[in-house]
Amino acid sequence: MKIPPRRRPSKTEIGIRLKPTNPDIWKELEPITPASVTPESSPARLSFEEIHQQLTTLIGAEKISTDAAALAVHATDKWSASHLPDLIVFAESTADVSAVLAFAHRNRIPVTTRGAGFGYVGGCVPVNGGIVLSTARMNQILGIFPEDGVAIVQPGVITHQIQDAAHQVGWEYPPDPASLKDCSIGGNIATNAGGPRCLKYGVTRNYILGLEVVLANGKVLRTGGRLHKNKTGFDLIGLFTGSEGMLGIVTEATLRLIPKPASRAMLAAIFPEFSTAAAAVQAIFNAGHLPSALEITDSFTLAAARKRLGEHVFPAGNAHLIVEIDGRPAATRAELEELHALLLQLGATFIERAPDEASCERIWKLRREFSFSLRDTGLTKLNEDIVVPRSKLVELVTFARRLQEKSGIPIACFGHAGDGNIHTNLMVKNYEDPVVRTRADAALNVLFHWVLQAGGAITGEHGVGLAKKPWLKQAIGDVSYALHRSLKRTLDPHGILNPGKFLDS
Repeated sequence: MKIPPRRRPSKTEIGIRLKPTNPDIWKELEPITPASVTPESSPARLSFEEIHQQLTTLIGAEKISTDAAALAVHATDKWSASHLPDLIVFAESTADVSAVLAFAHRNRIPVTTRGAGFGYVGGCVPVNGGIVLSTARMNQILGIFPEDGVAIVQPGVITHQIQDAAHQVGWEYPPDPASLKDCSIGGNIATNAGGPRCLKYGVTRNYILGLEVVLANGKVLRTGGRLHKNKTGFDLIGLFTGSEGMLGIVTEATLRLIPKPASRAMLAAIFPEFSTAAAAVQAIFNAGHLPSALEITDSFTLAAARKRLGEHVFPAGNAHLIVEIDGRPAATRAELEELHALLLQLGATFIERAPDEASCERIWKLRREFSFSLRDTGLTKLNEDIVVPRSKLVELVTFARRLQEKSGIPIACFGHAGDGNIHTNLMVKNYEDPVVRTRADAALNVLFHWVLQAGGAITGEHGVGLAKKPWLKQAIGDVSYALHRSLKRTLDPHGILNPGKFLDS
C-alpha cells in the first residue's frame, strides 16, 4: 500500500489539485436532465495568499491557523500516515462551515474534516493538503430533552460528556467506544462507532434521529429530528452516518436517549483456554441471556496486562471473559446468580463478581488498560477491528495463531465477543524497517482475505480511511463499489471532501 509522502505541497498547488468533474448539480436544486448538464470551466487558480485572505474575509482571522506546530498536529491521527495541510479552519458555527465549503467548492480546494483526531485508520489525514476543517470549537451540548428522549449536540462534543449530561437527568446515551473520553460525537458519526455495549444497545447509527449536514457546495441539509419514528423519504441519516467525511460535514446531531438502567452488574471470568471462553459466549446466548456486553481476551493480551498491572490482577489462565448485565435491581441480582453458576459449569476457573456500578467500573478500567498494556511491549500495534460471525470466534483465533507462526509476528486478540468484533492486533517489532513493514503488510493481506472468506468484515467500528483502502473493493464487491462512487460524485461533484481516501484510485 502506498502512503502519500510526508511533504508540504507548494502554496500555489492548493488550488489546482482537483480536476473539475460534473457541474454543480445542487445549484438552485434544479432537476438534472441531459439538456441541463453543460460543461463548466475550471476556475482560475488562487495562490495560497489569496486563499488565506479570502477565508479571513469570510470567517475571520481568529478561526484560521498556519502555525507550524498546529499544522503538524492536524497532519495525522492515531494511524501511521501523515501529511501536512496548508491551513486549518477552526469552525465555530454551521455558517462558518457553509461559507468555507462554498468557497472551497468554487475553487476546487480539498477539505478534510477533523474531529478529535482519535481515529485508527488515517481517516482525517489530509493526503491532498488543502484545508483541514476542525470541529473542535463546535463543542456545545445544545440541550438534553428527557420529555422527547433526545439530546441535541454539536459535532465537537466529547462522547463521555454527552453520557454524563444524560446521566444527570436519569437518562443514557449507550454507545461507548473505548476512547469515549477523547473522541468526539462527530467522529463517532463519521465512522458509525461502536463499543462494548453495542451487543445489546446497538451502534451509533441506532441513536441518530436527526442531522444537520453541510454539503460540499455549502448548502445546509436538515434530515430527521426529534421523532423516534419517521419514514419520510430515503434514509439520509444512514447515508451520512459512517460516510467518513466524504459526503458532507455534520454540524449538529439529534441523538436518541433511553432511560438509564437502574442497576448494573458484571462477572469477570478466567478460563484455561480461549476456545473454552469462546464456547461460553454462545452458551450464554443459548441459555436465554442477552448481556449488555461480552468481552473476550486472549493469552498474549493477558500476559501484557499482567506485566503492566501486576501478576495478581488476573489469576492464572489463558483467556478472560467479561459478562455485563443491566436492568431492574431484582432482575439483575437474579441473573447474576444464574450466570455465575453457568460460567462455572462451562469451565471458568475463577470468577470475580461486580454487583454494583462502582465495582463494574473498576473492571472496565482494567479492560481499558489492555491497549496500553500492548503498547508497553514496545511493539507497533496494528489495530484491526475485524468482524466475524460469532460461530467463527475459535476459528479466528486458531487462524491468528497459525498466521503468527508463519509470519513471525505476534498477534493479540481481544474485543467484543458478543457481536464478533474482535480486535486482532499485529504486534510488529521495528515496523519502520521497510523489510519488516512489507512482511507485516503481507500478513494483514492474509488476515483480511481469511476474514472475508469467513463471511466477515474488514472493519466493525474504526472505518476504512487509508488503512483498509486496498481491501475495500474486495470487501464490498464491484457493484457496491460503483454505487459508492456514484453517490460520491452526486453529492461532491468536484471531489473536494476528504479526497484520497477509499473511493479514490
